[in-house]
Amino acid sequence: QVQLVESGGGLVQAGGSLRLSCVASGSISSINSMGWYRQAPGKQRELVAAITSGSEPNYSDSVRGRFTISGDNAKNTVLLQMNGLKPEDTAVYYCNALIQTTYQGSTFRYWGQGTQVTVSS
Repeated sequence: QVQLVESGGGLVQAGGSLRLSCVASGSISSINSMGWYRQAPGKQRELVAAITSGSEPNYSDSVRGRFTISGDNAKNTVLLQMNGLKPEDTAVYYCNALIQTTYQGSTFRYWGQGTQVTVSS
């Protein structure tokens, strides 16, 4: 059993900043990648940023230069620092992780419950 728990969402004015945190816990052998997706009302879920061990972070064009993703392998944590927020960043943000579990070494993709980010104009 693996859980992803997110925190850090909220309401902020345009131009402001928020930091999202996601912690993975449970039957974890190793974490291959962690990232953040978001889904705005009426839109499909989209990748925001992702980080894979040994590789450079990957960002969507809409957030590159404003958002920064970082990971702490020892704490099974991924952070998303969001600066220069815009109203169009308003969405539910979901943590995502590709995790090799201790159950026969099987690898699964897990999702957090989501955290709301609202940016007012």
